[in-house]
Amino acid sequence: MIDLRSDTVTRPTEAMRAAMAAAPVGDDCYGDDPTVLELERRTAAILGKEAAMYVPTGTMSNQLALRAHTEPGDTVLIGPGAHIWFGEGGAPSPISGVVIRPLDGERGMFGAETLRAALNLDMGTVRARMQSPVRLVCAENTHNGAGGAVWPPELLCEMLAAAREAGLATHLDGARLWNATAATGIPEAEFAAGFDTVNVCFSKALGAPLGSALAGPVDLVERARRFKQLYGGGFRQAGIVAAGALYALEHHRGRLAEDHARAEKLARGLAAIPGLDVDVEGVETNIVRFRTTAVDAPEFAARCRNEGVLLNAYSRRDLRVIPHLHTTDGDVDAALDIFRAAAA
Repeated sequence: MIDLRSDTVTRPTEAMRAAMAAAPVGDDCYGDDPTVLELERRTAAILGKEAAMYVPTGTMSNQLALRAHTEPGDTVLIGPGAHIWFGEGGAPSPISGVVIRPLDGERGMFGAETLRAALNLDMGTVRARMQSPVRLVCAENTHNGAGGAVWPPELLCEMLAAAREAGLATHLDGARLWNATAATGIPEAEFAAGFDTVNVCFSKALGAPLGSALAGPVDLVERARRFKQLYGGGFRQAGIVAAGALYALEHHRGRLAEDHARAEKLARGLAAIPGLDVDVEGVETNIVRFRTTAVDAPEFAARCRNEGVLLNAYSRRDLRVIPHLHTTDGDVDAALDIFRAAAA
């Protein structure tokens, strides 16, 4: 079976399994697991932050950031289609008690003027007392819902400058930040520089079995660490899984361009199939979103599954494929043949 549902479906390689089996461990709740500590140190260094905290999932990492930055009743501004908004089970409301306000934008991104316009809604003493105060601005890079789109550095810098002018905290959902770096050559630390906190994921593009990290200033990370325990995120001998993430950091970041090349090949092949529509130029990293114009997307996905390809349908017309660590050029060719037959 060729599995293109997500880059989360990878299995640990033999070398990664060996690293995990040999990992020195301690008790992470006591802060003495040496492998976790090394992973946190290495992640913080890559992102240019003072500290980092290893957590089980990206959703937990993002929600810890929201809780650390806000108080119940605050508003969080996010881009259109952000994972924090639509992909985390509605967590911001019950966990942090915050209001999510999506902003208008293109491909999940928004600029300084859009941010300033949203803040103008809060002006006026009486009105301000009646509204939920804006405390935090979140961006997603790369943007899952926009097909792995990368924020242009200029747009990102302008938006962050506007947030700083307004005295707002900032958080980057960088679950696939590694892909943004692979696509542009811009170091992760440069993308992360203007943000107070950053979430990165080890179990997506990098191929580790689980885990994410929240990075930022020591005081914010320590505040989030308290909430990590509250939310049931405390590990014990976590070095076993942290070793997989550490191995992925050291050995898999450099190969992400291969996934991007296969995504582009998939996009070009899909564009040549009658009944399918894809924005080839919009494929910047490892995610390919496309639409069916004849067969319903769930039916298309079912036909593909029956012939040996797994992919995700998101609506009556929208589908997604993501090549990953285990995807080969032969898999891409075989998948395109099956897509061609399924669209007929």
